[in-house]
Amino acid sequence: MALVWQLQAGDTRYEVRRHGASVRLYSNGVFHSQWNERDPLKGSLWELLFLPTFFLPPERVRSVLLLGVGGGALIRLLQRFVAPDMVMGVDLDPVHLAVARDHFGVRSTELVCADARTFVAEYLQDPRRPGFDLVIDDLFGHGSGEAERAVIADKAWCQQLLQLARGSDGTGERPGVIIANFGSRSELLGSAWRSADIREQLGGNWTAQLPGYENCVLAASAGPLERRQLLQRAPAAINPSSSSCRLVSQLRRLRC
Repeated sequence: MALVWQLQAGDTRYEVRRHGASVRLYSNGVFHSQWNERDPLKGSLWELLFLPTFFLPPERVRSVLLLGVGGGALIRLLQRFVAPDMVMGVDLDPVHLAVARDHFGVRSTELVCADARTFVAEYLQDPRRPGFDLVIDDLFGHGSGEAERAVIADKAWCQQLLQLARGSDGTGERPGVIIANFGSRSELLGSAWRSADIREQLGGNWTAQLPGYENCVLAASAGPLERRQLLQRAPAAINPSSSSCRLVSQLRRLRC
């Protein structure tokens, strides 16, 4: 892989590398994000985070909140295949935001440099601020050479995400979808998303995994989430029902 750019900031070494047509972001050796303008749907972990978007019709995904921007690959996927009116990306690391703009080509996006917990708490304090149709929790840092979740998914955090995902119409009658990335299935199962208080607020909840990856992705909503509708809407390259699918995902309901 060719080294395109690098920066040492404190204890963190950032690198942007190219592998063929793909651009990749690394922090202290941890692979954070990848984007390929020519071939964006290659069956990667970022597409697993993108897949649950299609529980909603694309025309319903008008506003998106992404907590944890990384290099911005998810933003590029959303803009290419869903075209929301508004995308807001929040990241504590200003270098990640600069890389998203300068190397991953992120445009027409409100990028906010802030601690996600503080941002969410302050956002919810103002009842006039709109909800979102899609809320993505991809808050990971790097420790011991591996990516680690940066925010514990306790009851307070899950409740806040449900409040954010009340839909952009402001009524709560068309709730949005929450997508949350976990380092492993056991980490997800140990989170508050399985608690009785949170589960009774959910109309639908699914998990998705890729063979060979520890990560487990949650899709949850106060409204119903129908697998058959996702299969009708998702692009063929990531659609589990398509013979040309490149994303070998395991999609199943989150059980008690």
